[in-house]
Amino acid sequence: MIWEPERLDDQQHLTDGDPGGMLLAVAASAAQVRTGYRTAIEAGIDRLAAQGRPRAIVVAGMGGSAIAGDLMAAVCGRGAPTPFVTLRSYQLPGWVGATDLVVAVSSSGRTEETLSVAAEAVRRGCSLLAVGGAGSPLEAVATQSSALFVPVPTSGQPRANLWLLTVPLIVAAASLGLVQADAALFEDVATALENIAHQCRPSSESFVNPGKTLAMELAESLPMIWGTSPLAAAAGYRLACQLGENAKYPAVFGELPEAGHNQLVAFDGPLAQRDLFADTPSRTLRLVMLRDADEHPQVTRQREVSLRLARDRDVPVTELAGEGAHPLQRVATLIGLGDYASTYLALGYGIDPTPVAAITELKARISQ
Repeated sequence: MIWEPERLDDQQHLTDGDPGGMLLAVAASAAQVRTGYRTAIEAGIDRLAAQGRPRAIVVAGMGGSAIAGDLMAAVCGRGAPTPFVTLRSYQLPGWVGATDLVVAVSSSGRTEETLSVAAEAVRRGCSLLAVGGAGSPLEAVATQSSALFVPVPTSGQPRANLWLLTVPLIVAAASLGLVQADAALFEDVATALENIAHQCRPSSESFVNPGKTLAMELAESLPMIWGTSPLAAAAGYRLACQLGENAKYPAVFGELPEAGHNQLVAFDGPLAQRDLFADTPSRTLRLVMLRDADEHPQVTRQREVSLRLARDRDVPVTELAGEGAHPLQRVATLIGLGDYASTYLALGYGIDPTPVAAITELKARISQ
């Protein structure tokens, strides 16, 4: 597969090369925010408050559904009085019990790991909130246990339904007093995502399109994606996952300050070296720094020095900053841009961004 950047401005290629409509799905992010908020309110998610604040919140999910849990924790922030755990497995930790809230999230409502955790939560007497496809096994578990269920009108790939799954979780957190989030905030987030969709629309040329520009920077490199706060790290992990699923492209994810204790040394490794006399340019590292206004002062210092070290070694650098006053706004702007970039990266390589053949094959084989 050869990287051909001119494909990004070939409107026919962008249409023919994306038969699953991933670009359209990304463009629908703002509509998902509005729908997710409306669906959560109509489901009566505010009834969670009547149960009192839980000791801990465990969000069970896989893939894009689990990222909804990461975003819930990151948006509520370090100051939240309730700890959050995102669980990507079949079993609850031993400490989870009746005073805890388990949130089971599955776009299809059929994810076996999530169903296993939801059933175990019921057996342990935990409070349960389920978010997923209507008429699914997950809804059946919730209904049988008289738990709250938020039906979301998901379609296509689970990763394309991120905001339908995330917004109900933020509404739930707000009802429990863990974050300030009202209807006006969700409208502001939707507007921000609409602005990104306009800037990154397929008809916008590469030199003025931030999504295409980021894709061109990532192409032919091994991105090391670092977040400078838990919020930026959640967006960075989402970007790494989107590069994998949409573009079938590897990336290394890290978070400062931890990345400064290990991944930083890769600046002196073989992928950071450039052979000026090679017939074809070799794939090299690129440091992608996702920044957030809520950085610890020492992390800010580490970020500045890390960027300087990269540039001193001729490691290319990309810096992205979340925009907005509220954490949800900032993470949404980072994710919105990354979703477009990963899709354009796929199309620049001539890859259909929608299918995930290896994942499909894995599921088929383990079910035999």
